[in-house]
Parts: sequence; C-alpha cells; structure tokens
Amino acid sequence: MKKRIVLAIAALLPLAIAFAATQGDAPAAKAALAPTEAQAQAGTLMYLHLSGSDFSYRPLPLDDALSRTMHAKYLESLDGNRMFFLASDIAGFKAFETRHDDAVKAKDFTTPFTIFKVYLTRADERIAYARKLLKQDFDFTVKESYRYDREDAPWAASSKELDELWRQSVKNDVLRLKLAGRSMPEIRTTLDKRYSDLSRRIHQLDGDDVFENYMNAYGNAIDPHTAYFSPRSAENFEMTMKLSLEGVGAVLQQQDGFVLFRTIMPGSPAEKTGKIKAGDRILAVGQGDSGPMVDVVDWSIDDVVAKVRGAKGTVVRLEVQSGDEGADGTRQIVRVVRDKIKLEEQAASKKIIESGGKRIGVIELPAFYLDFEAARRGDPDVRSATSDVRKLLTELKAEKVDGVVIDLRSNGGGALPEAIELTGLFIDTGPVVQVRSSNGDIEVGGDTEPGVAWSGPLAVLVNRSSASASEIFAAAIQDYGRGLIIGEPTFGKGTVQSVIPFDRYKRTKDFKLGDLHMTTAQFFRINGGTTQNAAVSPDVPFPVTVDAGEYGESTFDNALPYTEIPAANYNRLGMFKAINPQLISRHEARITGDKEFTWWMQDVASFKADRAKKTVSLNEQERLDERAAFKAKREAREAERKALGLKSGGPDDNDDGLQANERKVSEQVAQENADKERPDPLLNESAAILADAIVLLEGSRPLLTQVFPKSSAAKVWAQ
Repeated sequence: MKKRIVLAIAALLPLAIAFAATQGDAPAAKAALAPTEAQAQAGTLMYLHLSGSDFSYRPLPLDDALSRTMHAKYLESLDGNRMFFLASDIAGFKAFETRHDDAVKAKDFTTPFTIFKVYLTRADERIAYARKLLKQDFDFTVKESYRYDREDAPWAASSKELDELWRQSVKNDVLRLKLAGRSMPEIRTTLDKRYSDLSRRIHQLDGDDVFENYMNAYGNAIDPHTAYFSPRSAENFEMTMKLSLEGVGAVLQQQDGFVLFRTIMPGSPAEKTGKIKAGDRILAVGQGDSGPMVDVVDWSIDDVVAKVRGAKGTVVRLEVQSGDEGADGTRQIVRVVRDKIKLEEQAASKKIIESGGKRIGVIELPAFYLDFEAARRGDPDVRSATSDVRKLLTELKAEKVDGVVIDLRSNGGGALPEAIELTGLFIDTGPVVQVRSSNGDIEVGGDTEPGVAWSGPLAVLVNRSSASASEIFAAAIQDYGRGLIIGEPTFGKGTVQSVIPFDRYKRTKDFKLGDLHMTTAQFFRINGGTTQNAAVSPDVPFPVTVDAGEYGESTFDNALPYTEIPAANYNRLGMFKAINPQLISRHEARITGDKEFTWWMQDVASFKADRAKKTVSLNEQERLDERAAFKAKREAREAERKALGLKSGGPDDNDDGLQANERKVSEQVAQENADKERPDPLLNESAAILADAIVLLEGSRPLLTQVFPKSSAAKVWAQ
C-alpha cells in the first residue's frame, strides 16, 4: 500500500452543493437571533485549539491585536463593498474592536449578533430605498459613472451619501435591462422582485450563519485558510469530499420565494417517479408515508434541503407544483424513496483530442476527493480521485492514446493523501511531498508501491485557481521531470489544514458543534522549496488571466512567507529544459495562427482593462456604443469561424441584464450546457504542446537522451 498522510484537507474546495444539513423540524424563528449554548461550546473549542494548542502551525494569542484583525474581517464579511453600513455605525462598532478576545474567552457571543442586527436594519433601509427609486425615471443622457468596486472606498459619511451610491447602482440595473430591450414596466417588475428577494435572503440568515461568519473572522485573522464550519457546512463538505449523499437526487435552487428543482439526476429516485421535472416548485414536504405536510414556501434553501434529504430507504413526500403553469399551476403529492446518490458531475472525466498527428487523452479532475469514512473502514472500493483516474487511464490506454494531459484548472485542492496517491500513478516509487508540522518535524509522504498506471508522455494543465493538492501534484511531476507543466502560475497555497470535529468533545447528542479546519502543517516540494506564496511556475507559460496581486495566496496580508527546507532524497527522471525553448517557440508560432487562442488573449486583455477601471458608464449612448462594438466583434468572429470551418463560439454573450436565478431554469441549464461546448483553446493548445514534445523526442535520440539521461527513464516517453 502507498503511504498515507491522513492529516489534511485543503481549504479551497467549493462547498456549494444541492443537499445540506440533516433532516429536522421547521426552522426556528429568524427573529430570535441570539447565541446558543452549542455556539458557546464551539467558540470555546475554537479558542482552545487556535490559541492554546501545540497542534496549530502558527498559534497566535487571542489578544487586543488579534481582536482588531478579527473585528475588521467580520465587518468585511458583512459589508465588503461598503454599501450598507454608515461611517457612524463603524465608529460605534469601534467600542468592540479590542473586546472580541475577552468576549470569546468569556463565552459571550452577543457582539456579532449585535452588529448583525444593525446590518439587518441598514439592509432594510437600503433595499426599501432601492425599491422606492424604481418609481422614478432616470436620465441616461447624463455623463456619469458608477463605481461598483468599493472595497477600498471610505465608509459613507451619511444616509444621503449612501442614497447616491444606491441611486447609481439601481440606475445601472435599470440601464442593463433597458439595453437588453425590456420595457420600463418589465424592468420595474423584475428589479422590484430582485430587491425583495435580496431582502428575503438576508432575513433568512440564521444564528448559525451569523456565528459561522464570526468564527471565520477569528480563524482568518490567524491565517487565510483556518475556518470554522457550522454543522450544516461540515456535512456539506463531507459530501463534497466523498462525492455521495443520501437523498432524492436533484439539484435545487431558490427563485421568487420558492425552492425548485433545477436539474434531475439521471437514474435518481426523483427521476424514477416520472412526476418531477426541472423547474417544478416544492410547496410542502412530509416525512414518511403519513407525516404531516409542512409548508416550505419562503423558507431558505438550506432549510428546505434539510427536509428533503434523509437516509437511504426512507420516504419523503413532496407537494410539487408545475413550473410551466405559473402561480396557479397543477399541484400533486409525489412519494419518493431516498437512495444513495453519486455526484458524478464533480468526478474525474476524460476525452481524446487529435493533435499534431497524435492522440492525446485528457483527464479533467475538478477536485482531490476522498471518502475518508470508507478509507478509515478499509473499504477496498473506496471512492477517490486516484481510483477514478486510474480507471480512466486504463480506458485511455485501451484507446491507444499517445500522451495524457491532466487538466487541473480551477481545482482548488482537497485531500492531501490523494495528491500523493495520484502522483504514484505516474512514478514508480519515491517521495512526493514533505510536510513540516507545528513542532518542526518533517515527514516525507511518498509512493511506496512499485509500478505505474501510465508510463507514457504526460502534461499537467494549471491556472491561477489550481491550489493546494493540485500544486503538490504539479510540483512533484515537475521536480521529477516526469511531465510538462503548462498554463499559468498556480495559486500559491502551501499550507495543510486538519479537520477537527468538535462533536468528539461533547457529551450529549442534543446538538452538533461543527468542525474546525485548522492549519496544522506546511507542505514543501521534494526539491526543498514550497509553493507557499511562490506557486508552481509552468514550463510552457500561457498569458496570465489574473495577476498575482489580485488573486492568490500573495494577496493575503497574513499568509505564511516563502521558505525552504532541505531537499528529499529522490531521483529525477527527466530535465525538460533541453526542449522547453523549442516547445515555447512552436507554441508561440502556432498561436499566432490559432484564431481561438488569439481571441482568448484579446478577451483576457479586455477583461483586465475593464476590471482595472472599477467603474461603468451610466450614459446610455456610451453603453450602446460598447454593446455595438462587442456585437460587431462577436459577429466578425463567428463569420471567421464559419469561413474557416471552426466550431461556433456558442450563444450570444450580450448582457441580458438578468441574474442567473431570474432566468427560467430551462434557460439556465441550456446556457450551462452551451458553455461546456464552447471552444477550449487552452486545452487544445496543451494537447498540441504535448504532441510537439512527443514528436521532438521521437525524432531525435540525442535529444531524448539529453532530456532523459538514464536509459530506463527514456522509456517513459519513448515507449
């Protein structure tokens, strides 16, 4: 068996999932926003672990200095764009600035709720004002602009100043819809519903949400990736990691006060009923064959999901209203038997690209997932990223591919053991990562199982959102010289988080306490360096879409610095520096004639220029000119695609002024499916670069020997 270091979960994995929490009663009254005994216990455990534990990689005393940082981060979590609070509110909150440390130690968590209630008041005022503005007309001939990025702006000094900011915001919303061809009555109806929905969502936040936000401010004050997960968030995370859950097998979303079915998973219990379709609303939920039906209209999506989910084999009854027939649509009670659901859309997948006379297999890996519970049980069929990729590699070998690209773009990480296991599919044996714990001890994690799943040409495609476990894998492949790294510099996260389930400390089953994801170690490359703040630099670079100063570990003011330790004992397989100049030269020559890649670079440049402005014009003619230029550019591209026999770029991208959940579900799903079918010039170019490398090494024995000095290593690429 390969050696497992089961001590870490990367903190960048997405948590959004359709099914959350556990089955329970109706939600508590939202007006009763006050700390609970369970939260007091969880807060105390946070304090003991973060400020008094040797397990913490960078323990910081909970003092006035940390309290100030915590205070700033909590306010930022509530009003990061500074559109609700007044400067006078912030001045009033200053009395709490150095008291958070004392409050946490005293188990007094009233402060975050006090601040949050002020936030609710300000939100109500702002939303009421926005809805009032919809009754007036706007002059779109005036030359003015709206600053939509206010992260660094001063807090508004008066309600009048906030009124002006919101006037501009509402005017921009109106103008977007007007430019999309909607009439003023339609615009007013759409926006009034939008703002009332915003109010509803804010008021659906409960005590767990407030407490989780506050505890995250505490964790983030220590380092960017230490975080508290409420019981609901902890369960979401666990489901995300093991890619399975027990429920009805549908993705839900909230729209206009209803929770509705967004997609129905093929073969799921919901689909098997034959009575539920995408867009249908859930009006009430009943447990078992005879439990009372509970009205769930205007509930938060989390609370509805808590009712819909449940153990495999149990029955849930859903009162469903057809989404095609409006408010008076047909209603029916649908009986569904829950089952175990696999989240296949988040699993590894494959495709084959023909490039340069070579067949290049591509494996897209969205996350480094692992069912920890099954792994602890010793389940031989445990679901994991590595087991799935192994199967896909077997299939690609049977399909006689010449090389493989592992696509880790936007893979935020996951289970550290999976980064080690996955590397082991491509190297025989050897170290993969070095982990330094809080006491300074260094443990080397590596592959001890002889043999590989794929011995042929390999490339890894990364971008700025490839983080943590993705960086461990990419760095190991690069340090060994086992494959090429292509794309952008990665995120730069080199810390390890351990999950501390707080429920292990409680003596009663009456409530749950949630989990702490605490930074307990730092990982290092086998060459002694670290990705922390440094990232993994590609061998063949693509243009940078997001600058390091805007996104990544280097943007956090309290991130750990770059450092080094001694290198591990490992044997390099190859040195691609010998062919990198030729690969880069061929890449640059090819993309000058690659329309899709050129257009992508142009779009990146335009996006970065627009983002740097942080403002948008509120003059209708200027916006019309911008839309006309965009439309002309798009039409010219489509005409060129047609003339060259290229695949269409997809549906019109012109702004329709709507938010995603304001479109019909069928339109949302169709758009997502269309996006998946858009040309992917970066992936195609990655396949071309790998094909170039194969051709270069096949055609020159001296070059092959230079890249792979050891004859046995040369067999890896020249099979």
